[in-house]
Amino acid sequence: MNSSQRYPERIQLERRLRRLERDVLRMGALVEQSFRLSHQSLFDRNLTAAQTIPVLDKHIDQLYRQIELDCATLMTLQAPVAQDMRLLSAYMQLVRDLERIGDYAKDLAEIAIKLFPYPPSPYLPEIAVMSHQAQAMLAMSLVALADLDEVAGRQLKQEDDTVDTAYETLYQHLAGQRDIKGVVEPILLLGLVIRYLERMADHATNIGQRVAYIVTGHRG
Repeated sequence: MNSSQRYPERIQLERRLRRLERDVLRMGALVEQSFRLSHQSLFDRNLTAAQTIPVLDKHIDQLYRQIELDCATLMTLQAPVAQDMRLLSAYMQLVRDLERIGDYAKDLAEIAIKLFPYPPSPYLPEIAVMSHQAQAMLAMSLVALADLDEVAGRQLKQEDDTVDTAYETLYQHLAGQRDIKGVVEPILLLGLVIRYLERMADHATNIGQRVAYIVTGHRG
């Protein structure tokens, strides 16, 4: 008797777990795309990119709800072992992180539209660097997830420190401006931009921590 005949439930569970993993990575790819478009909206003043993001965000939200439901179903119906439960628990948490990054990307696109009428800020190049750093962290977190690479997952904390430093520096620059002529809306909006980028980096770091938990069973 072969293994598929002896353990049909286990074979079915492993098949569903693999499909779930593909869905999580597909959601990650959509969030990456949304983040990239938000960058183009802000720094290339690309109105088309900004208008594309809400449609993409709906796909992200749909996939998020589907993955949560699939995780809950597998937890209750398929009698998973402890390692499976750890994986499913981590998936449910990290797709929330992905969903939040997608929401922030949509928020950045909305800010980009509000900034279109104003002249570009002299701080945009520095903010663009911060955006690239946060995008690189998201990409690193997804590679760590695909490879189940604990070391790469934990390394994201160091990358997050770089983004935090950039946030503090840019915040001081924006808050310390003097002799402002005209409206202050662009400064306030850029303050939101750097805050959202900092939070996106935090969520990418969380994903890395959840990858480490999948592999080791230890949090933090």
